[in-house]
Amino acid sequence: MDTQYLKHVDSVDGSELRLLMDQYGDDVWKYAYVLTKDREQAKDIAQEVFIKVHNSIHFFRGQSSLKTWLLTITRNLSFNYLKSSYFRRILLFGTVKPRQTNPSAELAYLGKQSVSELWDIILKSSDKLREVLVLDLEHELSVQEIATLLNLPTGTVKSRLHRARKEVEEKLKGWGQ
Repeated sequence: MDTQYLKHVDSVDGSELRLLMDQYGDDVWKYAYVLTKDREQAKDIAQEVFIKVHNSIHFFRGQSSLKTWLLTITRNLSFNYLKSSYFRRILLFGTVKPRQTNPSAELAYLGKQSVSELWDIILKSSDKLREVLVLDLEHELSVQEIATLLNLPTGTVKSRLHRARKEVEEKLKGWGQ
């Protein structure tokens, strides 16, 4: 969808909203899920994000990418949820993106275990480190986009990414032994 067009509209119709949901729905849900660690709440947050977009598209001014704007809304709604009395924690179960077309059962199992263990390490990191790492790895945002989304200087984002990677690397060292 053309972001230049979106900068000048007051509302989006159902088909335009569907396009946005198709293009960014998974990213919004995954980010909400990483922040809340609750699948059902992530679904609710994702729905609420797109309801807000439908009602408030006129606030989008193109100062960031559309994806960054959507993830900012997701972040704010997720933090509102985390601050609420309904907050409860559920462990994240990692998903595996196959690298081969037909891996053997053994390789598939080992791949799932490795990804699951890696996500366990990432999710045990502090909130600040985990968030920048997920935005970098899972959502493939640039340092500048992460800085914009989190309202932080780029130097702070770079520092957190470095610390997060170092922390994960240290914890991974014990795996092969």
